[in-house]
Amino acid sequence: MTPLERIGLGALLRIDPETAHGLAIRALRMGLLPRPGPVTSDRLRTRVAGLDLPNPVGLAAGFDKNATALAPLSQSGFGFIEVGAATPRPQPGNPRPRLFRLMQDRAAINRFGFNNDGMAAIAARLAARPRDAVIGLNLGANKDSADRVADYVQVLTLCATHLDFATVNVSSPNTEKLRDLQGKAALAGLLGTVMEARAGLSRPVPVFLKIAPDLSAAELEDVSEVALTTKVDAVIATNTTLDRTGLRDPQAGEAGGLSGAPLFEKSTRVLARLHKLTDGAVPLIGVGGISNAEQAYAKITAGASAVQLYTALVYGGLSLAAEIAQGLDALLARDGLAHVEDAVGLKREDWL
Repeated sequence: MTPLERIGLGALLRIDPETAHGLAIRALRMGLLPRPGPVTSDRLRTRVAGLDLPNPVGLAAGFDKNATALAPLSQSGFGFIEVGAATPRPQPGNPRPRLFRLMQDRAAINRFGFNNDGMAAIAARLAARPRDAVIGLNLGANKDSADRVADYVQVLTLCATHLDFATVNVSSPNTEKLRDLQGKAALAGLLGTVMEARAGLSRPVPVFLKIAPDLSAAELEDVSEVALTTKVDAVIATNTTLDRTGLRDPQAGEAGGLSGAPLFEKSTRVLARLHKLTDGAVPLIGVGGISNAEQAYAKITAGASAVQLYTALVYGGLSLAAEIAQGLDALLARDGLAHVEDAVGLKREDWL
């Protein structure tokens, strides 16, 4: 972390979290944050779901909901970027306050509710995206939609031309009954419809599925079966959790999805189980609680082909992306591994 970034981060941590986030996006667009370019090496370069990544460390959806900082983010050390979630119509989301820092737990709780500018505005920004970066969009459904499956298809159809991948998000806890779409029959119907729509596009893109960490063993088996049957290109494991076990911060009782350090173990176990259930046939992207290179490496050795960050950036700054990628490269070298793919799933059994 640079001295300027350290000062700025200290100031941001003293003000309202959502306001601070907006200021961080503005600083990024003004060129006030580090832009080391995509960190890469022969060990870090990898191919996931047909996408060539300079490194396997990505930015999770939610940081740049409205795709307003694509150019600077593409130069911030990440191997790939996911923006959104985008819904067909703009929506304000839930009332503020809706984002809470749990400083004692190095965590956050959000109940945003898919606040975004809508697919038309986001598609226009994606049209002007940097072409030398790997950029995906998290697809969402409007809160008051009568047909949420149609919402996912609408966003995909409009935006696919400008994307490298699209993620079907059925795991946000902040839109009522959205997680019901993770049930076997509902999920199969949703993904079948989305994949059919994808096949009809002039430029088909890989489709990912993002799941919750709170699934039971039986539910996870159902998800893995549907993922294999529908031939989704990757699964992102996981979104935020409703679990509050072990938290210390006074704000732990706030409603919403918990992310950050407390999610690491739970999400990694889900990841490892999913890798075993699919026998590694579906690429997995590990998300949840990663704040250093060792944790990114643990996700990969548990079964992830790539990882994503978000909440750790609140506490470690944007330069954390490059630091984790560089540290991951050193860990691969330490263990005598020539490519990051060689590490995928090596220690899966430790998490089962």
